[in-house]
Amino acid sequence: MTELDVRPGADDTGDGATADGMRTKGLSGNSVGMLGSAVIGVSTVAPVYCLTSTLGSTAGEVGVQMPAVFLAGFLPMLLVAFAYRELNKAMPDCGTSFTWTVKAFGPWVGWVCGWGLVIATIIVLSNLAGVATSYFWLLAGEVTGSGSVAALDGNKAVHIVTCLGLIAIATVISYRGMTATKGLQYTLVALQLLVLAVFVAMALSKAGDAEFATSAEFSWSWLNPFAVQSFAAFTAGLSLSIFMYWGWDACLTANEETSGSSRTPGRAALVAMVVLVGSYLATGIAAQMVVGSGDQGLGLANPKTSDNVFAALAGPVMGPALGITLFVAVLASAAASLQTTFIPVARTVLAMSAYEALPASYAEVHPRFRTPGRATVTAGVATGVFYAVMTLVSEHVLVDTIYALGLMICFYYALTAFACAWYFRADLLRSGRDLLFKGIFPVLGGVLLAAVFAKTLADMWDPAYGSGSSVLGVGSVFVIGVGLLLLGVVIMLVMSRRSPAFFRGEVLTRSTPALVAGD
Repeated sequence: MTELDVRPGADDTGDGATADGMRTKGLSGNSVGMLGSAVIGVSTVAPVYCLTSTLGSTAGEVGVQMPAVFLAGFLPMLLVAFAYRELNKAMPDCGTSFTWTVKAFGPWVGWVCGWGLVIATIIVLSNLAGVATSYFWLLAGEVTGSGSVAALDGNKAVHIVTCLGLIAIATVISYRGMTATKGLQYTLVALQLLVLAVFVAMALSKAGDAEFATSAEFSWSWLNPFAVQSFAAFTAGLSLSIFMYWGWDACLTANEETSGSSRTPGRAALVAMVVLVGSYLATGIAAQMVVGSGDQGLGLANPKTSDNVFAALAGPVMGPALGITLFVAVLASAAASLQTTFIPVARTVLAMSAYEALPASYAEVHPRFRTPGRATVTAGVATGVFYAVMTLVSEHVLVDTIYALGLMICFYYALTAFACAWYFRADLLRSGRDLLFKGIFPVLGGVLLAAVFAKTLADMWDPAYGSGSSVLGVGSVFVIGVGLLLLGVVIMLVMSRRSPAFFRGEVLTRSTPALVAGD
């Protein structure tokens, strides 16, 4: 069994747990290095998939200020990333947000935070599978030259069956371990970034051409977030922007399997964030210059194409031959992320089970692959069921679940940021560095995300929010987001009766570094 790299002063009790309740999980240690960890972060985010799914929606909310909103979304993510880095140095545990918020605020808050991470990941997995399915049939249609083949994606039964097949494949790969497809992940991430670079170059070269009637001339005002027409539009766009950065923390959930577990994952997360913001800004600006952000023709906000922008732009911008590579990149992006996104959900469930917050069976680690096998399979089944049900219920499932996802992300990221400041509260006045990186930056990031959470929660009550669909007069985005959080509360109450020791704080105890000798 791989020993957990615990923080100084937390003595091992000899039974696989430290004096303050931290436990080993049996995962395969030293399986991932710095490059591999950064690749996991970028791959989980799936930049090409995120761009094709949200470029149009974001432009529809904030117009030409889309690049500014990308920058605004990056700021709280960066501030929260500092919180993750500091917490990981002290407690490199694969439970990440769950474990850290338990240590800071106690079992009830920690459990809800862990649930937010788990359910956000299930939503992302379902959307990844849906986009991968759509591009699988689009690519098949392009390769065969058959419109009828591409149209198969519009057949709901075919779409769902294909989607479930892709989820099953990704589940099997994840079940076999972190290193099963390391080389493939490197290739797929490199392919995504290369194709994006080609798209940006060609879009910039064609901006202003007569064939692109909706082209827009670049203006520095595009980078001004204060130029957004309303605060409601800004928060809606910011929620989508935050979704586009979600996943970088997968580096941290693999910390017990990473070389230098206390430092490498945090550094890798920051590298991934820089790569992502650069890719998003370049692609957003180039796309806006070549087709504009309007709702006519090829404009990014055209409702007929806004939920899948690259499908509309591939041919006109890159030509028939190179356009296929953009289809390949989106499929590769979604498929690669579909596999790596199992990392955070499976390992969070593993940690919650190891600390008795979930049934003990989910703490099982495969003896050969050293992976949380049962947790991985359960996540795959839950993803398949969620996507199938939502697809049958709503024709706009991708749009509504993405909007609901922003709520989940703000929820558990903000809690984790506040947990950092509270956990290290005794350290904040020791130095300027501690005050900034353990206190001010995390609190500021948490406040920004909490504000977005509150404003989004209020806005999504309106059926016009998201796809415009509703349930009994209430916006479907509100129903999805709040309903899933309330489902977590119900499960938590059930678990409190089955596992009272955890909820009494007897398994994973609250503490601060100052309370541990030698820290």
